[in-house]
Amino acid sequence: MRILFSSLGSHGHTYPLLPLAIAARDVGHDVTFVTTAPFASALAAYGIEHVPGGMDMLQAFELADAGPAARKLPDFRPERVSAVFGSILPRSCAADLVPIIVDHKPDLVVHELANPGAGLAAKVADVPAVCHSFGRMWRPTGPPEVLRRHLHEVAADLGVELPGGDIMSLGNPYLDICPPSVQDPEFAVSQTIPLRPVPFSDPGELPSWVREHREPLVYLTLGTAFGSAGVLRTAIAGLATLEVKVLVSTARCVEVDALGDVPDNVVVLPWLPQAELLPHTDLVVHHGGAGTTMGTFATGVPHLVLPQGADQFSNADVVTAAGLGDQVLAADLTAEVVATKARRLLSDETVRAAAKAMAAEVAAMPSPHDVARRLADYA
Repeated sequence: MRILFSSLGSHGHTYPLLPLAIAARDVGHDVTFVTTAPFASALAAYGIEHVPGGMDMLQAFELADAGPAARKLPDFRPERVSAVFGSILPRSCAADLVPIIVDHKPDLVVHELANPGAGLAAKVADVPAVCHSFGRMWRPTGPPEVLRRHLHEVAADLGVELPGGDIMSLGNPYLDICPPSVQDPEFAVSQTIPLRPVPFSDPGELPSWVREHREPLVYLTLGTAFGSAGVLRTAIAGLATLEVKVLVSTARCVEVDALGDVPDNVVVLPWLPQAELLPHTDLVVHHGGAGTTMGTFATGVPHLVLPQGADQFSNADVVTAAGLGDQVLAADLTAEVVATKARRLLSDETVRAAAKAMAAEVAAMPSPHDVARRLADYA
């Protein structure tokens, strides 16, 4: 069977789909993946055909006057984000995807939740589609009616109807990688297909000491989209006071030199193979991005979340409410607060037991290979 995957061009939107795309290839499907050019090498490493398509997300935000600088202004209007995800990105993706679908003739399209343009392109070409989540329930910032209006206009221009119900999944069967116990109870789609969240990162080498470390290992990252040298410096200052080894990834968002000299128990690297690292950690201090949150769920390690933007605040709330860790908001962020909360999480057996239970819940979900073998049922 021919399957065409498509995602927005960012790590947080592309990498959650790759375990299923790789599994689909492994079980014998012909897999093509449409996303922006920077992900060509990651896909080629797994023998998956890459076709460039869609607009760079930062460019789309700038077109809507919703870039990082604009979002910090007091008069910023959330409707601009609705325009990004409801109009600019879907139009670009649909324009690129329709001829690609016509050319490749897939039997099924797998579109990422934040990429309804690919789902609309599948409707134009009359090809069945399923929607793939990248975390918990997600909606762009802004009034839902504004988002719906934008998507209605895009669908009308393409000559297709926007289905009722969930507007981002387009009424398609929904591949849900969120463990049921932490999914938003208000989230409702027509058909849910459980899919185990599997951490994914580009392959690479871990520092030699990671697998044999004696002290507790704390991993610190702010992900690939919201890096902040100031936040990293504060977190490092707090974590370094503990009797731990701290491994920091700047995820190439922050220059390593911007962090200055660090204490002897801290190692800072521009990039780490996170999927390989997580099983060796004792505490993950992170931004609350969907990929890192889901990956840590799967690993069974406590979280200390320092949310920076987007869905990171809701992910931090869920981690805290589920007893899986704690969070520190910007207004409370000091080295002392980070140290106090990290110290507790490293020794709190109740939190560690909850994290292990979450990992067991994730492990019980259908694997990517299990789901890949069933994809023909939706074609």
